Amino acid sequence: MPRSALIDRRAFMKAAGITFLAALKPGAVMALERADAVYASGIRAADGSYAVATVTERGEIVDQVALPARAHGMAFSPVTGRTVAFARRPGTYAMIFDPWTKSEPIVVASREGRHFYGHGTFSPDGRLLYASENDFENNRGMIGIYDARDRFARIGEYETFGVGPHDMTVSDDGSLLIVANGGIETNPDFGRTKLNLDHMEPSLALIDAATGSLIEKHTLPPQYAQVSTRHVDLDARGRIWFACQYEGPRNELPPLVGHFARGEDLTFVSLPDETTRKLGNYVGAIAVNRAENLVGVTSPVNGAAVTLDARTGALLKVKSITDAAGIAPAKDGFAISSYRGDFLEQHSDVAWDQHIVRIARG
Repeated sequence: MPRSALIDRRAFMKAAGITFLAALKPGAVMALERADAVYASGIRAADGSYAVATVTERGEIVDQVALPARAHGMAFSPVTGRTVAFARRPGTYAMIFDPWTKSEPIVVASREGRHFYGHGTFSPDGRLLYASENDFENNRGMIGIYDARDRFARIGEYETFGVGPHDMTVSDDGSLLIVANGGIETNPDFGRTKLNLDHMEPSLALIDAATGSLIEKHTLPPQYAQVSTRHVDLDARGRIWFACQYEGPRNELPPLVGHFARGEDLTFVSLPDETTRKLGNYVGAIAVNRAENLVGVTSPVNGAAVTLDARTGALLKVKSITDAAGIAPAKDGFAISSYRGDFLEQHSDVAWDQHIVRIARG
């Protein structure tokens, strides 16, 4: 991956400024000096508290920002430097902070009758934050729209044209919102219970970012009705990669990874049965390394990290990582975390949460 695509330590320290660096412990400053890349991820600390940790590609924790409750997905704007931690479903907070300036975080609450689904994304210009939400009274997925120029005031919402939206992203030109509607009905009155496993409706939707109108909807075929579409990312060609979790019988081996582009049907990647078993019918995270044309997915079920060729979908590598959790592009391949505290080759006395975001200032 070109060095410009990652944040080198000189750029990070220059962007951070004296106030940020002065607040760090000496060991953290040394970690930054050795770092080629910086990431952020939710953690559970040894005392049971929750935070977002800033971590180098060596797995060295640089800083922590306290969270009000457990986080799930992360979003980052290279234009503004802001990072967002979204509450785990059915949580009702999103916390926005600046990893460089250490300014006071902004915490926003979901509107009444809504909860967050744990994911969101910034518009390419950094002016808007989109968040996947649940209108649980009407059992419909929504995208909350927040104004980053006005302390993330909620300024509108769009439908996702599906049930149970989870991950989402935006096209590089900002014109399309891409949503993985997992198809699973939930209600905060029942916690995290999945209420409709016998009649799920998973889909992937392309939505006009300017108007909220539906451009395309790809509903999974009936034989895959229990294959919940969960996470998405874009490759260098703008193709949409998606990863799934299967809610059907454990002895079945449905496809878990696929891709498509606007105007095309869904294409599922054919993985060897042994690899699908290793994923345990559950892909917890997906990431694309655009520079190297790689797609990576992880699963904590049987502890696996799988790498695919983004051009052909061919299987390149299967690695065993106990409790594999988050994944994000690295200088070579991917940075991977685990629930047991491993980040690449470094172990920390924390539990890394499900997702990682690479943070790099434009």
